[in-house]
Amino acid sequence: MIKVAIIGLGNISRLHIQAYIKFPERCKIVALVDIDLKKTQAYNDEFNLQAKLFSDLQTLIDREKVDLVSICTPPFTHKDITITCLKAGIHVLCEKPMASSLAECDEMLAAQKVSGALLSIVSNNRFRTPIMALKRILDSEVAGPVVHAQADSFWWRGLVYYDLWWRGTWEKEGGGCTLNHGVHHIDLFQWMMGMPASVSSVIVNLMHSNAEVEDYSLAIFNYSSGSIGTVSCSVVHHGEEQKMIFQCEKARISFPWNVYASDSMPNGFPVKNKALEKQLNELYSAFPPLEHEMHEGQIDDVLKAIQNGTSPLVDGTEGRKTLELISAIYQSGVSNSPVQFPMTKDQPFYTREGILKNAIRFHRKTGATEFKASPGVV
Repeated sequence: MIKVAIIGLGNISRLHIQAYIKFPERCKIVALVDIDLKKTQAYNDEFNLQAKLFSDLQTLIDREKVDLVSICTPPFTHKDITITCLKAGIHVLCEKPMASSLAECDEMLAAQKVSGALLSIVSNNRFRTPIMALKRILDSEVAGPVVHAQADSFWWRGLVYYDLWWRGTWEKEGGGCTLNHGVHHIDLFQWMMGMPASVSSVIVNLMHSNAEVEDYSLAIFNYSSGSIGTVSCSVVHHGEEQKMIFQCEKARISFPWNVYASDSMPNGFPVKNKALEKQLNELYSAFPPLEHEMHEGQIDDVLKAIQNGTSPLVDGTEGRKTLELISAIYQSGVSNSPVQFPMTKDQPFYTREGILKNAIRFHRKTGATEFKASPGVV
């Protein structure tokens, strides 16, 4: 039985708890940790966990045997909590984004290597049947190699969204919509396409005058293969339409699933390739549904990795790749110049200190609700 602790009881922790209790024969939540003990008691009662309650991480480590933690705290706390747990020999599932900087990611990876414990970063959207099916079809190249790929990570948030005490600042949130909303699609984009050779980007704040950070970004990725990718991240798009489109040599395929295949007529104009469309639709339909999806699917994957001594689908290295893309988008948007991959340690957006020094403050942060002087879990 894998003993689990949940660290940080914000909104996202509910998804972790609901997922873990789906596997009662494999794991048990034995502890809840949050600076607000009223929250721990409320969650304990709501889910009938009968867990022990703690207001800080070190007390948990000193008093309770735990095999795995889910870290659900704000991004700027991820590095210290992760390293503390890894040093104690505890496996870690850390919410996205992995950390506030690439330097912090590298510290986390170094601690993981020394400890031998597992480190996985939440990328719950990989664990969806249509996403897995799309990935398999792209890898098969039945539609041909990708020529142009597009991801729209469109969300909408009102002004008061950034009144929460840690949101809307580079110091606490680490960035805006690119880091905290677009991370889902950027992770999937990297998983589908691999790492690009360079990126050029624009970052702006269009509608949120109470936030330092961006609420829209547009990035253009250049790949060594010659293909191009465009990624848009936003919290200003009504309707929150989100999609990924892959224009391949022989056909267009996308999430949500849609396929269109073309052949050339003698005059160069397109005509439908119905046979290829049928083949692609059959491949998509034949993909078996996942038994567990989203957070439940990723937690299933992590539990299997612990039990079998294998690596999870989304390990720390995969989490770092996603943050490297986001860091490069920020650096390019600030410098108005392309950024080459891989990023190096001497670049301004490699460290948290460099980000805080060089980031654009679009507006002054105003208003603060649920203010806490300290995260209190380290």
